Order: sequence, then C-alpha cells, then structure tokens
Amino acid sequence: MDVPRGIGTFVVWDYVVFAAMLLISAAIGIYYAFAGGGQQTSKDFLMGGRSMTAVPVALSLTASFMSAVTVLGTPSEVYRFGAIFSIFAITYFFVVAISAEVFLPVFYKLGITSTYEYLELRFNKCVRLCGTVLFIVLTILYTGIVIYAPALALNQVTGFDLWGAVVATGVVCTFYCTLGGLKAVVWTDVFQVGIMVAGFASVIIQAVVIQGGISTILKDAYNGGRLNFWNFNPNPLQRHTFWTIVIGGTFTWTSIYGVNQSQVQRYIACKSRFQAKMSLYINLLGLWAILTCSVLCGLALYSRYHDCDPWTAKKVSAPDQLMPYLVLDILQDYPGLPGLFVACAYSGTLSTVSSSINALAAVTVEDLVKPHFRSLSERSLSWISQGLSVMFGALCIGMAALASLMGALLQAALSIFGMIGGPLLGLFALGILVPFANSIGALAGLLAGFVVSLWVGIGAQLYPPLPERTMPLSLETYGCNSTYNVTNWVTTTEMPFSTSAFQVYGAERTPLMDNWYSLSYLYLSTLGTLVTLFMGMLISLPTGGRKQNLDRRFLLTKEDFLSNFDIFKKKKHTLSYKSHPIEDGGTDNPAFNHIELNFTDQSGKLNGTRL
Repeated sequence: MDVPRGIGTFVVWDYVVFAAMLLISAAIGIYYAFAGGGQQTSKDFLMGGRSMTAVPVALSLTASFMSAVTVLGTPSEVYRFGAIFSIFAITYFFVVAISAEVFLPVFYKLGITSTYEYLELRFNKCVRLCGTVLFIVLTILYTGIVIYAPALALNQVTGFDLWGAVVATGVVCTFYCTLGGLKAVVWTDVFQVGIMVAGFASVIIQAVVIQGGISTILKDAYNGGRLNFWNFNPNPLQRHTFWTIVIGGTFTWTSIYGVNQSQVQRYIACKSRFQAKMSLYINLLGLWAILTCSVLCGLALYSRYHDCDPWTAKKVSAPDQLMPYLVLDILQDYPGLPGLFVACAYSGTLSTVSSSINALAAVTVEDLVKPHFRSLSERSLSWISQGLSVMFGALCIGMAALASLMGALLQAALSIFGMIGGPLLGLFALGILVPFANSIGALAGLLAGFVVSLWVGIGAQLYPPLPERTMPLSLETYGCNSTYNVTNWVTTTEMPFSTSAFQVYGAERTPLMDNWYSLSYLYLSTLGTLVTLFMGMLISLPTGGRKQNLDRRFLLTKEDFLSNFDIFKKKKHTLSYKSHPIEDGGTDNPAFNHIELNFTDQSGKLNGTRL
C-alpha cells in the first residue's frame, strides 16, 4: 500500500451525477401525474388505486427502510463495533414473517387506508386519535433528521453545500409526492434502490482492488477482532449481542414494518393479498442484499484504516463521516463515482422522506379530515391530499433546520422512534391478538408503555451507558505518518458513547443508572410493547372486556393463516389475479364474503371495504 495521499474533492462530474438522480426522480413524478388519467380520487393518490404488483412494492419497502442513516451509519457501526451487526439478517426474517402473517391479513381484509382506522373499528375514536397524533409527531421528527443527518456528514467531508442539499432533497421529494401520489413514490423508490446498490458496489469493488483482494480485507478484520459474530451473552445491558439483536431488533423493526403507516400503506396497495405477502417476502431479499453490502463496506473501511483511524486522528469529526471519507479517498481518480455515492446516500433519504410525506397525507385525510367533513367529493379530497403533501414537505424541511440547532440530538431522536414505536406496536398487537381487550385497557396500556419507555429512554440520554456496556473495539493511529509524536498511539476506547448534548457530567453512578438506564437501546421498543400488552390485558379484564361482542374480522383468526394454503386447494383459478373484483378486501378468504360486508359501519363507510 502506498502512502495515502490527501483525499479528493467534489468535481463537476459528481454534481452532474447527483443532479441527474434528482431530475429522474422528479420526472417519474410528472409521468405518474398524467399517466392513466392522473390522480382522480384520493384513493388513487394515497393507495395507487390498489393496483400495485409485488415486485415494485417490495423494492419500494426496501428503499424507504434504508435511509441515508443506514448508508452512512451501518458501515461506521461495523467499523467501530464489529460485524456482529450482520446478525440482523435473522431479525429481518422474523420481522417480515410477523408482519406478513399477523398484521397484514387483518389490515388487508378490512380494506383500510390508514392503519389508525383499525384502532377506531376495534376500540373507539379516542384510541384512534391518540395513535394518529403520536404517529404524526414521530414521523415529522424522524423525517427532519433523515434529511439533515446525511447533508451534514456529506457537507463536512465533500464540501457539498449543506442547505442547498437539504432544500433540494425536500423540494424534489415534495414535488413528486404531490404530483404523482403513491405510484410515483413506489416507482421512484425502485429507481433509487438501483442507485443505492450501484453506489455500494462501486465502493466495495474499488476497495477490494486497492486492498488486494477480499482475503486481505477479511484477514485485517479478523486480526482487529472485527469478525465477532458469536456473542451469546444473555445480559440485556450489552449493546449488541446475539439476543439483543434477535429479540430487541425484532420488536424495534416490527413496529416499523408491521404497523407504521408509511410501510403498511404500500403493501395494502397491492392487487391481492397474495401479492401483498409476496411483496414482503421479496423485500426480505432486498434487505439482506443491502445489509451484506453495508457490512462489507464497514469491513473494507476497517481494512483501509486499521492502522490509522481518521476519527481519532481528527480528520473527520463524527463516525458518520467515515464512509464519505473513504469514498473520496479511494475513488478520487474516477470523476463521477463520488457523486454516485452521494446520490446513493441521498436516494436513501429521498425514499424515506417521500414515503413519510405520503403516509402523513394519508393519515391526515383519513383520520382528521374525512370524519369531520363528510360532504367532500373525491375530487376535492384528492386536492386536499396534494395540498397536505406540500405542507408536510415544508414542515419536514423546517424540522431539518431545527435538527441543525439540536446538533447532537440525532441519536436522541432515533431512540424516540423506539420509545414511541414500541407502545404503538403493543396497542395494535393488543387489538389483533387479544380478543378480550377493550378501549379502557388499550388507553391505559398505551399510557403505561409510553411512560416506561420514555423514562428509560430519557434516562439513557442523560446518563449514557459505560463503555464496557457498549464495547467499542480499539482503533489505532500508529500508522499515521503525520506531525504527531511517536508516543501518541493511544487506542480510543475511553469515549463514553452518547451524542446527547444534555448529558449530566460527574454525577455519581447509581445502581439505577448502571442497570435500568443502561438497557440496550434495542430493548426500548420491546419494553414499551410488553408493558402495553400486559397492562392492557390486566385492565381490560375487570372493566368488562369479556362481555363485549366483537366482530371476528378485527382479530387474527385461524382462517387467516390457513388461507395461505388455498393456492394448493383451488385449481388454476387463483393464479389469474383478475379472477375476483379488486375492491373487495378479503375475497381470498371465503369466511368473509363480500355479500356480508355490505353494511354501513360507524365510520360512515359504505359496503365495508369500498370507499
């Protein structure tokens, strides 16, 4: 290996590649605004007219799941804490299976637009309102961070203009969401997955070439203790072990995949229930591919800098900037490729933001506008949805501006995701799995879960866990041929890992802090879900939960699972998807035939599933 030169900078070609990515995304939006007669109804706009097929939806689910936080964060995570992160492959399998077999059947047969409609059908209006408000707050917070984090990391390394990038991403996203609705969101996501894979591939291939083969990379990683796959320590305080990742990770991600509007909205937009399930299972392959890419990138990062860590040597100011630093380091001779990588990071952002905007519009129309303004025509609802998309886009850009003031609160907001997602997952699980749960129990459970997870989450921000809990691996700087003294090769394990700006320093460590607040961040969501479920059951029983007469359609039933095997029973008939009318949510399931569904239920919907 030769002496590393100074790293490159952005050139004209990089900007060209980046701009092309934004333009193609915008063009897809324009195309879907006019294709096939445009967006006539709010259902077209928010649900793609319920006519999507499995593969584009699967790619779209993958894309919006992989935000720039993943593209920039996972490799640096592997670089600092080792490849145990790849155990998430097992987690993803469980998450997809739970979403497809527990949550999807219920949502699909009810034919709802907003997942929070379910809360009203199953419990009452108040529970629905709580769910909706929590979701809107959470999503706007999260989206602002997703826009701001990559812009900051890329700006500090490549000199890519910060606010130019933030505003450009926000505006382009809002533009194609507003014009093209869900179809545009899904198809731009498909394009963006392609870009992300290309960006990752260019980095991995070039790193393998420069380091002299994949075996060198693996050998360096092995010598640096980075191939730590098997850590079966059952202690829930350790940040990443096999158990925290498989158990905690499953809860954390199920709250995003199973019940989060921005994901559910897409797989409900499929033609048939079979297509919807297929889209989830195909998307699993996409998740695995992206996980593999980012872990490989992390190992390449370690192999390149194993004797000279740019973070300790103060060449970058945060671990998130290691990936862009590597890109400019190894791809500087190929103009346009660093631009491809930046486009890759931004594709992650665009897809996440666009799905958030579309989901926010859907939830607002379904939960806040429709119940109060019954007389609106479909045409005007479609216009309202578009107006809301613009408004939420602007709000998210505003949130990004706030995130810049919060500075170090990125991790705080990501753990807020766990804190709020957990109790919400518990609320839906209560509705779908526990027949005797009632609305009093649901509200009490939601409140209890929320309080407990907020308590632990905020405690962990104030008193961050000690390094022996997070276990960062050592990073060396002895190979940096720079002006430092030779004595200066300290290994950095001493930094307490928390990004929180309002840490309390010099406080005595109490047992409460060392045990309760040091809970692995993946268990936050698990804690919230379990407390919600437990309290919900406990309070529903004495308040008349057994006496309520429930419609079986709101629960997960035996038939929902057995109907997976209908494909083998009926002959050729199910394989032609047009064999049953598209509007009827659950025609695959003979127990809930559409004749029974023609009633007007309390939310003013006609014919059960037809809006």
